[in-house]
Amino acid sequence: MARKVTVSLEDDLEGGPAEETVQFELDGAHYEIDLSAKNASILRKQLAPFIDHTRKAGRRVTRSPGRTAASRQRSDDIRVWAKDHGIAVRERGRIPTRVQQQYLAASKRR
Repeated sequence: MARKVTVSLEDDLEGGPAEETVQFELDGAHYEIDLSAKNASILRKQLAPFIDHTRKAGRRVTRSPGRTAASRQRSDDIRVWAKDHGIAVRERGRIPTRVQQQYLAASKRR
């Protein structure tokens, strides 16, 4: 069976059809707004005097913290426990939530 999904943008300011999603940042927060071509043009014209006096700052790179040795050990413990109890888990990657919950429940019973 085939499925066709259609996504249509609606102008967040006035309703009606929108042609684009405009993205911008202000005070460290990232924003998106769906706008018609007319409203996108108005937004850009309104911001133009400010943009003309700015400097490009480049993109900020946010990096998630790496895994700790304790979390890696816990994952190893869960995998060993799961295999000992006949539960199939992959050697690498995310451990399914249900397996983690079973491990925690079994750990509390000890």
